[in-house]
Amino acid sequence: MSENSRKVVDYLWIETVDNGYKVGLTNEAQEELGNVSFVTLPKVGQKLSKGDSFVELEAEKSVSEFGSPLNGTIREVNRAADKDPSLLDNEDDSQAWLAIFEDVSE
Repeated sequence: MSENSRKVVDYLWIETVDNGYKVGLTNEAQEELGNVSFVTLPKVGQKLSKGDSFVELEAEKSVSEFGSPLNGTIREVNRAADKDPSLLDNEDDSQAWLAIFEDVSE
């Protein structure tokens, strides 16, 4: 992906950042789910392969599990959203980020 590009995979956006790839919820996912009431984020240092269980969200319309869109290691998670899942309902979906991956491979 080129610098500052964004791509969408299965309701998740992926954006190139200085230290890896930031992944978050698209507005489309937010609309499908409704208000998020609980989130289970991956652990920092966790290695994931594409399709592995990445994040689970409980919302007013459903409980959804999202598979990892990347092969890599979790460098950082959105701790603010972990404490207050309603942050994932932000209209500005760049605020609805979930985690940053590093050591990403194809």
